[in-house]
Amino acid sequence: MPDVSVENNYGCRKEDKMNNKKKITALYERLSREDLLRDESTSIEHQRAILEEYAERNGFTPYKHWSDDGISGSTFEREGWNAMIAEIEAGNIGTVILKDMSRLGRDYIRVGLYMEAFEEKGVRLIAVGDGVDSINGYDDFLPFRNIINEMYVKDCSKKIKAAFRARGMAGKHTSSYAPYGYVKSAEDKNQWIVDPEAAAIVRRVFQMTMEGMGPYQICCALKADKVPMPGYYHAQKGMGLHQGHVFPDPYNWTSNTVDNMLKKKEYLGHTVNFKSKKNSYKEKKNHYVPESEWVIFENTHEAIIDQETFDNVQRIRGGVKRRPDGWGYIHPLTGLMFCADCGGKLYVHRINNGKDIPKYVCGNYAKGSAQIRSGIVCESGHRINAATVMELVRDTLKAIAEYAKTDKEAFEKAVMESLSSQQTEEVKNQKKRLGICSKRFADLEILIKKIYEDNALGKLTDKRYVALSAEYENEQTALEKEMIELQTSVTKFESGSGRAARFIDLVNRYTDFTELTIPMLNEFVEKIIVHERDRKGSIETTQKVEIHLNFIGEFKAPQPEIDPAVLAEQEEAWRKREATKDRLHQNYLKRKANGKQKEWEKSYEEKRRARYAEKKAALFAEGAVLGSASLVSLPVNSVQ
Repeated sequence: MPDVSVENNYGCRKEDKMNNKKKITALYERLSREDLLRDESTSIEHQRAILEEYAERNGFTPYKHWSDDGISGSTFEREGWNAMIAEIEAGNIGTVILKDMSRLGRDYIRVGLYMEAFEEKGVRLIAVGDGVDSINGYDDFLPFRNIINEMYVKDCSKKIKAAFRARGMAGKHTSSYAPYGYVKSAEDKNQWIVDPEAAAIVRRVFQMTMEGMGPYQICCALKADKVPMPGYYHAQKGMGLHQGHVFPDPYNWTSNTVDNMLKKKEYLGHTVNFKSKKNSYKEKKNHYVPESEWVIFENTHEAIIDQETFDNVQRIRGGVKRRPDGWGYIHPLTGLMFCADCGGKLYVHRINNGKDIPKYVCGNYAKGSAQIRSGIVCESGHRINAATVMELVRDTLKAIAEYAKTDKEAFEKAVMESLSSQQTEEVKNQKKRLGICSKRFADLEILIKKIYEDNALGKLTDKRYVALSAEYENEQTALEKEMIELQTSVTKFESGSGRAARFIDLVNRYTDFTELTIPMLNEFVEKIIVHERDRKGSIETTQKVEIHLNFIGEFKAPQPEIDPAVLAEQEEAWRKREATKDRLHQNYLKRKANGKQKEWEKSYEEKRRARYAEKKAALFAEGAVLGSASLVSLPVNSVQ
């Protein structure tokens, strides 16, 4: 635009007024859903008629309409508005006419900026209903009118939020559409019913997780079978938020989609409200809130996934990266093994001296990097052969299953006694800790109020108040999380009889415990706690392993009595083996002290490395074949 220095007293330059006669007039209409509910006279058609009549009566021709229907004035991301602004930027529009200033927008700061921008561009702004015409200048009350327009949006937001809250607290669904696996009932839109086709996929995803597959592997399997992803499936059915979306690949499942599906408590038949919120009515994006703030109504519709499967899936996925290692299959025990000393997870290592011998080692047993990662360094590796644990689990399950089936009453009684003992040691400590956390949480509330009062009275500086307030609130957040976990753990403790019955129901689903599959392990085993070996560096030694089963915890079936003579013979044989190990170990220490051991290791090193490299190459070649095959459940005798 040409540089013009002469201006009149009405905020519009004389040359701009002359140029405006050569440009088109923009008639802009906007309507939000709230405006339509408040007053039908604000409809797009009514606004259009008013603006056309005004333009023709006052000679603002030629003119062109730009409209935004169903768009809130709190946002300026509007298709019609942006198209009109583009024409103004191109210098094609000389005048903009509105029904009233609220049609321009309900954000008084942004409205003021656009008014200034129009003035800089030499664009005349007219609001018919408010008597605003920039050629005459703006009256002093206009900024307050813009603020009132914004307050209207804020008031509407409060009313909508209150109605939304009341609906959610009444147990009605607050989401605009049913999650994948459900559809809204034709008779009652507030009721969800199972969609058989989608529900089958949901059950399949949970089952594949039980079989040890991770989200990425599940996505690959669904994509290979050309299963439509949820967004595309809903769009094809005329549902959901993506009905107008173009899907380049309708079978492109993502790990995030699977991950969210596995967390949905709606699949248990529950209504879960208020999982997200907006911090301000000006925000367009929802923010997820902590689970402690959710409102859950149980058993409001038919469940797709049973509670037992859902709990097992959450436990399986609890922070464990379930993926194949560099050269083979996922080991069935992955995610179940824990260190008795540091509480860390045990991870599988397969190659040992050039042999395929899967061993589990504590993930915190390392130097340097482990401490950087977790802040914990375990004193020892708690190393144990995977095959040994698999055999121990198999024998334990087999013995307990036979005991449960043979004498149900005796089994239930034994479980109740075992759980009672566990409650004395575990639940009692959890309740004690819960009380300590609750008291500290209440004390922090008092401290926060105290520092607020001290700050208000000038006894505490603003800087110190902000620091203390942040510290107290962070501690409260941590305590709240811990209390939820403790309360959940205490609440989950049921009567021994009920737990025993649920375990028997689980046992009855299986007839053979000779081979342990991944789903069986995940259904039966809660965790396996591994203690350090009694003698390090020894091939044959004793090592304590605790097997905690779902529902019944650590439980041992009664064992047949051993003949005292046989037992004495076994103990004598064990004593002799231990004496031999002690003698050999002393000889090793002597060779190490006089340097003979180091000389032998040096002379053997080259040969050992060559043999190890050859075995390792063969193992990796075999593993490449295993890794390219589909995930299979591994029997006990295959993990050697």
